[in-house]
Formats: sequence, structure tokens, C-alpha cells
Amino acid sequence: MITEKQVEAALDYIRDNASEYAKAKSERVYLEQFRKSKKAILMNQVEGAEHVRASYAYAHPEYLEIIEGLRQAVEIEEKLKWIIEAARIKVDVWRTQAANNRMIDGAHR
Repeated sequence: MITEKQVEAALDYIRDNASEYAKAKSERVYLEQFRKSKKAILMNQVEGAEHVRASYAYAHPEYLEIIEGLRQAVEIEEKLKWIIEAARIKVDVWRTQAANNRMIDGAHR
């Protein structure tokens, strides 16, 4: 049985971490977009066929650094997302329990 205190803690967690989740998501989206720009910048640094320039860009340490940053950003975002989702589910379960209890109480009257 989930207590009201646990529900309050779950709601507090969601409230307290909403901005951190938003920041993590914005970082991920930024890195996804910046990765495209960095590829174009790097491709313009070399001459040759498209596939040669793309290979140069994809193998460049600066591009790989962005990919690593993106990996970390996704990890942070997903962790926060699922912890917040678990808190939300806890509230939903409590709500269902409360409704069931009201129905049982009504049946005994």
C-alpha cells in the first residue's frame, strides 16, 4: 500500500527535478543539432569527394567528442525521465488504491 507521505515525496521529486530534466533534454537536443553543424564545418576543411569529406568529419576528434557528449546527455535525460515516470506511476497507483478504498467503504454502508 502506498501512503500519502510516499505520494507527497513522489510529487516533490517530480517538482524538484523538472528543471533538471528540462535542462538535460535541452542539452541533448542542442548536441544533436550541433553535431550536424560540426560535421558540415569539418567537411568544409578538406577537399575531395563527398564520402571522403564525410569520413574525415566522422573520424575527427572534435566530432567524436560531440558524440560522447551526446551519449552522456542521453544517459542523464533518460535516467531522469524514468525516475520521474516511476514517481508519476506511484501517484497513479495511490489514486487507484484510494478509489478502490472508497468503493469498498461505499459497499459496506
